[in-house]
Amino acid sequence: MKLPVKVCGVNDAAFAVRAAELGVGWLGFIFADGSPRRVSPEKAREIAAAVRAAVAAPPRFVGVFVRGGAAEIAATAAFAGLDVVQLHGDFGADEIASLKERGFEVWRLASAGAVPPAGEDAVLLDGRDGARTGGTGRLADWSLVAALKRDGRRVVLAGGISAENVAAAAATGADILDVNSSIETSPGSKSCALLETLVSALRKKGWPTR
Repeated sequence: MKLPVKVCGVNDAAFAVRAAELGVGWLGFIFADGSPRRVSPEKAREIAAAVRAAVAAPPRFVGVFVRGGAAEIAATAAFAGLDVVQLHGDFGADEIASLKERGFEVWRLASAGAVPPAGEDAVLLDGRDGARTGGTGRLADWSLVAALKRDGRRVVLAGGISAENVAAAAATGADILDVNSSIETSPGSKSCALLETLVSALRKKGWPTR
C-alpha cells in the first residue's frame, strides 16, 4: 500500500526509485522556468521509466505547470508519462475540463485568499513567499483543510512539511501531504536519508495508507 505522500521536485532517478521503494504514492516533476528543481520533459520521462522498471507497483507521476495552454500541457504530460497535472497559475475551467477529457487528473493551487471553484480533482494548499507559490518551505494555512473537507473537496497539503511536523500535518485531515524542500540538502538536491526519516515518522504515527 502506498503512503498518501507526494515528493515534489524530483530530478534524480536513483532518488526517485528509492522514494518508490519507500512507498511514496506520488512523485512530482517541476517544469516551471527558474526553479532550481526544474526538469525537462525528456528528463522526467527518463526518471519515470527508471522507476517503472525498478518497482512492481510504481507511484503516480505528477507534473507541475505554471503556464501554457491545455493542449501544450497535455502534450508534455503525455510525453513524460504523467498521471496528474498540477496547475499553478491562471487556468480556467475550460482548460481544466480539457485536461481531464484527455485523461489526466488535475490538481490546482488555491490562490491567495481564494479557493478555486469545484472542477479540479484536488485543491493544493501551499505556503507563499511573496510571488513564490511553491517550494518556499513556508507553512500553508492548515486551518483551510477542515473547511475544504467539509465541502467534499480532496486536499493536497504542501509547504514546510518535515519529519518534525508531519504527524501534525497528517492530523489536519489532508488527503495527501506534499513534501519538497524539507528533504533537501540544498535547493534541488533531494536526500534519501531525510526522506527515510520523514516516512519513518509517518509510519510510527500509524497514518493509514490509501
